[in-house]
Amino acid sequence: MSGPFADASEDEDITLQVTIADGCADRLDKALARSVPEEAALSRTRLMKMIAEGAVWRGGEALTDPKTRAEDGDVITLFLDPPVSVDTLAEDIPLTVIYEDDHLIVVDKPVGMVVHPAPGTPSGTLVNALLAHCGDTLSGIGGERRPGIVHRIDKDTSGLLVVAKSDKAHHGLATQFERHDVNRRYLALVHAVPSAADPRLRGIKGVTFETGGIIKIATLLARHKTDRQRQAVVWHDGRHAVTRVRVLEAFADQAALVECWLETGRTHQIRVHMAHAGHGLLGDQTYGGKRKLSPKALTPLAADTGNSFPRQALHAATLGFTHPVTDEWLEFTSPLPEDMAALLDAMRIPQE
Repeated sequence: MSGPFADASEDEDITLQVTIADGCADRLDKALARSVPEEAALSRTRLMKMIAEGAVWRGGEALTDPKTRAEDGDVITLFLDPPVSVDTLAEDIPLTVIYEDDHLIVVDKPVGMVVHPAPGTPSGTLVNALLAHCGDTLSGIGGERRPGIVHRIDKDTSGLLVVAKSDKAHHGLATQFERHDVNRRYLALVHAVPSAADPRLRGIKGVTFETGGIIKIATLLARHKTDRQRQAVVWHDGRHAVTRVRVLEAFADQAALVECWLETGRTHQIRVHMAHAGHGLLGDQTYGGKRKLSPKALTPLAADTGNSFPRQALHAATLGFTHPVTDEWLEFTSPLPEDMAALLDAMRIPQE
């Protein structure tokens, strides 16, 4: 194996020797986290697991206590198992691949596909499809041969996702998402037309306005108290969430095409924030409310198409990030899927 790892035959462990760097003396787990080469892509969590499993040695002795003192200059040997295959079934499901290299893959997820297997959806997911598509090119995430999911979009939301194929890419991408360094922009069709001139919108807690007609929605989000499948805006004991919104196109006073971009990425964030602002997404059965488009204000076709739209009208249209290995900025765009494009076309038909 190339890189920082020692060569090994098929029946031998892969080993990595780490010298505790000057000034890094500390308890073992912390000293290792500071001294392991970056290209090894070993997180502190994985190092803790290796210590517990007896895979970390010094001077011929296994160190199984993460609190063991490690001194500058200590040579620590890590025994790394080769990546193992996970139990999740690889399924030959067609994927729209936008970009792929040895480290990551960007896909355009269709409506109706769940990202990760769960008790209710053990198959037919993006992960099942990626296991088949990537095969042996998956170099291992946390010691398992699996794709590294660093963000998700809802089953009935379409659009772009980046998935890691290696530990190094997984850690690098995860760090960017944690630091909000990723450019994620969504297109959505919402009820009514958000406007800074609307006194109702100005009076909603958490809603402020920025230059360029941008609406900022900043709240805490937490699981709904009575419906565990939903998220809700809260003001205590929740997770910080920020969405920015800009109107791209208005359709009478009935609907608008908006661009939303995320500073944070919480579950259902755009859907919950737009509903909080009084502009729920068309077709959103969970958060959209019971509002109906008027055939008199639009056209009967536009109103009927919007009122019967079978899913939230939300599409992950732009995804930009720094490649975690090459440091190159990558940015991708995805056109609206057919159902949203048809809905938008219907909205644009002028009244006679």
